[in-house]
Amino acid sequence: MNEPQIHELLYQALETELGGVQVYTTALRCAQNEELKEEWEEYLEQTENHVEILRSVFERSGLDPEAESPGRKVVRHIGESLVKAMEMALEAGDPSAAELVACECIVHAETKDHLNWELIGALKGKAHDEMGRALKEAHDEIEEEEDEHLYHTAGWGRELWIQALGMPAVLPPPEEEKDVKTAIGAARAKQARARMKKAG
Repeated sequence: MNEPQIHELLYQALETELGGVQVYTTALRCAQNEELKEEWEEYLEQTENHVEILRSVFERSGLDPEAESPGRKVVRHIGESLVKAMEMALEAGDPSAAELVACECIVHAETKDHLNWELIGALKGKAHDEMGRALKEAHDEIEEEEDEHLYHTAGWGRELWIQALGMPAVLPPPEEEKDVKTAIGAARAKQARARMKKAG
């Protein structure tokens, strides 16, 4: 086990969640669809909780949650860039386009977040110390929520793009209706969309 790299993953995971709070806060200013807005409000609340859970992991592991690392700085820069992209979209004055940009920014952020928790899941069975126990508890509480954040928002983004292109969209998306939490479930939901009631 490469302990410095484990610490680096945790620094990046915390920074990803902190950035996620800012991403969702900004995305909510872009949301036009009321159901999507409710979903993102829930995800923002969950992400704020993820920050607290990770801070607890740091405390139990004897790590400084304020410590910097090169990777953490990169993660912060990417998060700030996603927020800036949404602000640019808002300034352009097309609310529907800003909503699409927000979906895409969340998918970017949640892809990194999803990877972090997948890696933490891989670690949780290997470390048998206090850090290992803290990671297992955190992973068990958070991982399924992260799956939902990624797959559901990707579905919203796809369907809102389809609607913007002037084609029949499925809103809310199949991922939402089928409560998808796995890549296989997301693929099945995407295949099922043709059979679902279309929203014009």
